[in-house]
Amino acid sequence: MSDVFINYLSAVLPNEPVNNDDMENVLGLVGGMRSRARKVVLKSNGIKSRHYVLKDGQILFTNAKLAALAVEELKTKGAPLEKMELLACGTSLPDQIMPNHALMVHGELKSKPMEVVSTAGICLSGVMALKYAYMSVYAGLTQNAAATGSETASLALSKDNFEAESSFKLEQLEQNPEIAFEKDFLRWMLSDGAGALWLSSEPNKSGVSFKIHWIEQISYAGEMPVCMYAGANIDENGKFRGYLTYSQDERERLSVFSIKQDVRLLNENIVEYAVAKPLKEIADKRGLKSDDVDYFLPHYSSHYFKEKAYEGLKKAGFDIGYEKWFTNLYEKGNTGAASFYIILEEFARTKPLKNGDQILCFIPESGRFSTAFILLEAVVK
Repeated sequence: MSDVFINYLSAVLPNEPVNNDDMENVLGLVGGMRSRARKVVLKSNGIKSRHYVLKDGQILFTNAKLAALAVEELKTKGAPLEKMELLACGTSLPDQIMPNHALMVHGELKSKPMEVVSTAGICLSGVMALKYAYMSVYAGLTQNAAATGSETASLALSKDNFEAESSFKLEQLEQNPEIAFEKDFLRWMLSDGAGALWLSSEPNKSGVSFKIHWIEQISYAGEMPVCMYAGANIDENGKFRGYLTYSQDERERLSVFSIKQDVRLLNENIVEYAVAKPLKEIADKRGLKSDDVDYFLPHYSSHYFKEKAYEGLKKAGFDIGYEKWFTNLYEKGNTGAASFYIILEEFARTKPLKNGDQILCFIPESGRFSTAFILLEAVVK
């Protein structure tokens, strides 16, 4: 078994930043009407700017292209891409159902033949791509690997995806002029971006590397219902139904492929199932204590959840003060599977790290309540 290090990091954010006032101009008006939920959601999430692949009504980047650009950016940092042995890619919403996302990224890169794997999910898909890459190098199956997380959520949030439903529900919309809150809520929460990491069995000869001590992921789907989903609906009987059980007409009229979230279920369970329960279990398993942590890098989707995350830390016996936290949510937005990559890249680039600094990373996913924690150690030469 070999130690594994993150040697190079990249982040790609498409187009110019979009401020809160311009969001709806980019994503479009559903049913020709302004969203009533937008200002409320933005006040709660605290995000001031984000990036979209959409510009002037045009799609300027696919998900695969954005991820490929992040990998190519690694070369400018020093990664020997010509020697890449493994490519692992995670995303919530690939450009297509088949072939898998990583194969499309590989195609964009036009790289030599190699092992390629795609991980499915929501925010954790990017982490699990990283874990696959980590395990491959750790086991000595490959000498190096690149992992990516990427999202083009704006393509699913544009008005075109809701027009059929808004027309179908015209009468209801006239009385309550907005799409269902569980859909409208997420239109103002999600954004686009990509990041990539280069892993190998050796630290950099100079500068900063990160030794990966461990990556732990826990799912509570065995005891919790679906909370965030796309390509499915919960019908009038409370039954969760995938898109293949709907006709083509129903899929359009009911916006089956839109991203939805049960906000009440999320609020009631986020502290326990995203933070407190898994962190206590992982800390006991790994012998980790809060005093061991020099920096805490949390991925939370909204400023509203910052205090809840802190509450969960304390409940798990992990009182990590805000002075140790690092996030760029407010300027870069919630980029789902790419968020951890984008946070870590800016952290590595801007913080005066010392050799031996311990960095605890936290990435939850509300799809059916699962979460991940990662422990990194700064190696500075």
